[in-house]
Amino acid sequence: MEVSRIRALRGPNLWSRQTAIEAVVTCNGVECDLDKIPDFVTQLRARFPDVKPLRPFGHKDPITLAHAMEAVALGLQASAGCPVAFSQTFTTPDPESFQVVVQYTEEPVGRLAFELAEALILATIRHEQFDIKQALHRLRELDEDVRLGPSTGAIVNAAVVRGVPYRRLTEGSLVQFGWGSKQRRIQAAETGNTSAIAEAIAQDKDLTKMLLDAAGVPVPQGQVVSREEDAWTVANKIGLPVVIKPRDGNQGKGVAVNLETREQLNAAFAVASSISSDVIVEQYIPGHDFRMLVIGNQLIAAARRDPPHVIGDGAHSIRQLVDQVNTDPLRGDGHATPLTKIRFDDIALATLATQHLTADSVPEKGRRVLLRNNANLSTGGSATDVTDEVHPELAARMVTAAQMVGLDIAGVDLVAETVIKPMEEQRAGIVEINAAPGLRMHLSPSFGKARPVGEAIVASMFTEGDNARIPVVAVAGTNGKTTTVRLTAHLLGISGKRVGMTNSDGVYIEHRCIDTGDCSGPRSARNVLMHPDVDAAVFETARGGILREGLAFDKCDVAIVTNIGVGDHLGMNFINTVDSLALVKRVIVQNVAPHGYAVLNAADPLVAKMADSCPGQVIFFAHDGHNPVLNTHRAQGKRVVYQDGAQIVCSGNGQEYRIALKAIPLTRNGAIAFQIENAMAATAAGWALGLSWKVIEDGLSSFVNDAQTAPGRFNVFDYRGATVIADYGHNPDAILALVQAIESMPATRRTVVISGAGDRRDEDISRQTEILGDVFDNAILYQDQCQRGREDGEVLALLQQGLKNVKRTRQIQEIHGEFLAIDTALAQLAPGELCLILIDQVQEALDHIAKRIAEQ
Repeated sequence: MEVSRIRALRGPNLWSRQTAIEAVVTCNGVECDLDKIPDFVTQLRARFPDVKPLRPFGHKDPITLAHAMEAVALGLQASAGCPVAFSQTFTTPDPESFQVVVQYTEEPVGRLAFELAEALILATIRHEQFDIKQALHRLRELDEDVRLGPSTGAIVNAAVVRGVPYRRLTEGSLVQFGWGSKQRRIQAAETGNTSAIAEAIAQDKDLTKMLLDAAGVPVPQGQVVSREEDAWTVANKIGLPVVIKPRDGNQGKGVAVNLETREQLNAAFAVASSISSDVIVEQYIPGHDFRMLVIGNQLIAAARRDPPHVIGDGAHSIRQLVDQVNTDPLRGDGHATPLTKIRFDDIALATLATQHLTADSVPEKGRRVLLRNNANLSTGGSATDVTDEVHPELAARMVTAAQMVGLDIAGVDLVAETVIKPMEEQRAGIVEINAAPGLRMHLSPSFGKARPVGEAIVASMFTEGDNARIPVVAVAGTNGKTTTVRLTAHLLGISGKRVGMTNSDGVYIEHRCIDTGDCSGPRSARNVLMHPDVDAAVFETARGGILREGLAFDKCDVAIVTNIGVGDHLGMNFINTVDSLALVKRVIVQNVAPHGYAVLNAADPLVAKMADSCPGQVIFFAHDGHNPVLNTHRAQGKRVVYQDGAQIVCSGNGQEYRIALKAIPLTRNGAIAFQIENAMAATAAGWALGLSWKVIEDGLSSFVNDAQTAPGRFNVFDYRGATVIADYGHNPDAILALVQAIESMPATRRTVVISGAGDRRDEDISRQTEILGDVFDNAILYQDQCQRGREDGEVLALLQQGLKNVKRTRQIQEIHGEFLAIDTALAQLAPGELCLILIDQVQEALDHIAKRIAEQ
């Protein structure tokens, strides 16, 4: 068994809407039928008892090691606590190769699960031992390391429920919500609205106390010191007992309370001064420790925190009792669990000493032994929800305190006898205000009701009904994608939106190119969605990107599929037929939002069939207004776009609107059929997005299809009285469309300049010149620098083969080099002639043509 080409599908993909790991698993001989491997399943279950059944429901073919890989990789993740459910094994044209797809929630965990699954299967085959406990431990530890912590996770989950898309920007807790100009960011429980100044104030506990005191909010009196001797002096001045804490600290680190002796103070000072050179000595206020969560101008949650402690049983030492408490699965070493393990350190031992105990003391049954006087969850404390008990006046003081510091989200630490009375009616004080407060105690309190604090934070970031999405249009197909993308983006731009666009030429933000090359994959699309100056996005969505990584978005507002043609990378990645290619292109249609539209070519049966997979509505387009698919759709009162003579007709929902083709320069007065199709598709997209007809007409009439606006897409030049057309057509269907357009253009002689992409099938390369040879008088064949895996001269031979039995082409030249081929063609042109140059290096070739035209 060989596992190869492991991919992470990070968005909706060919197999599912879930993120998944896809691997190619090759089996040999008996590996293709597990029934022929004695006791394999029994031995596998002996090593991993929780593995799911290897035979999928209804599967009648032999079960292979690929199916075992699938079951084990999913089962390992599930047993490690990951919420995964989807997996499947797919056959390929190669009977010994299989595509195994397994869902993951965290990519590193999914990859490790595949690695461990392979190791487990090989151990089973070789009759070797496999430590399943260690494997699951590795997966759990990795999952805890890489997944979002409870605070960030709660906010993200709340956003997802509201339909807000998100993206992790780092391996930590920095997360972007929303797309483009509607995006917002969080880091743990801090938002983009959290002021850096307010955070700095909150970290300076002495400055915080000064501001709160100025606002009339009760705070304990104290002073900042930097020497142990001064700490003892201040303690005696303000009165024992006191609290010691670092001036700049968080999560209760270095905080010691209720200190009554010099020895206790010295020990606490040593810990606090190791965190901050400045140490605060302040009054100790007896009472309970409360954490009050303020979001915006509201108190959202309140919890009483109890310090870490154990209850004696008369038999076990304190150290043993702590070990017992720490076995609770709710306690962990970090912030991934609701509670944190109690730990022994200098503060814990000092706290025991105040109770005349040591770690090895055996407390009597029922005795409550404190391990710390402060009650932070991060040091092993527990929490009880008291939100419903908080007095309104006390709640108002908490909001005032947070606003005085300037925090939009604040964890206010209050020491008081109770929360059912105002602060003035009891001995109480605010001892600290925290930026980025932990939410664990409110999400999973030890006792009491969990509070929807994640929802409250999301509500503070987005108004009611705002899902932080911008309009997204995805375009797929064999031909016409790039022009349709550019035209649709132009329509949106005319409507006043700042448009981000990706295509096979580059990435554009408001007409400014920020990246070049083929940018029709998900990485470029994600970059556009992350850009703050984008109000709408239009993406060319290529087959390769979908197969490699899935989509960059979870839903789109409009999915356009122009056509499905022969020769579009068939024979690559197990996509050998147009039917399987259609399944890949269909992915964008399957992920249309429920309120959205799929814009589909009714004249292409493979495309029209995609309507059945669309969760939203459908707009069909076609040249022929009598197309059966389009007619049936129109009869149902649904939207269609078609050509009626010299007009494009948009009909549906009880309305009809007509646009003259002569008002659309792209179509050259309706002479170029494939450009009419592109115009219809873009018009349908604009209609689906709710653009006004005036905007759509203005956009169609002002779109210029030149080398700057749409490079390599039927760019027309005049050269010494001859017509020169540069196009990036590179498959038989594109060539057929070009030929149809060129036959409508008068010319005394026609010349074509062509090469072939070496990564296409032999028959597809030859078919291109076979089509061209019936229309063009001369053919100039060129070999480019990059042959894409072909031997020198191999592509030229295939192009020559296609010209063997053609009707028209008689003069054939072979040239090495694209630019030399262009120069050769231009030198032979006479006025009234036409030359089609099928360019390979799009921008470089266009620049070369422009240079030659400028020299004429």
